[in-house]
Amino acid sequence: MSMRKKVKRQEVNKRLLQDIFRIKNELAKIQDIIEISIEPSEIGLYELKIAEAKYFYLLREARHRGVSAR
Repeated sequence: MSMRKKVKRQEVNKRLLQDIFRIKNELAKIQDIIEISIEPSEIGLYELKIAEAKYFYLLREARHRGVSAR
């Protein structure tokens, strides 16, 4: 693999990890709001499902690329 491809791959992997942590925090915030709500709104539940879908997609992509936070 050329040096240029390796550097680009590392940058993409780093960005992927940043996105995973960002979405994980967003998901946790939404879950906290839903938990303390007496009656969660449809929009809140919709946003929760979207955040979960994004998070699990990014996790699958990281697994496929062999990326870990360690």
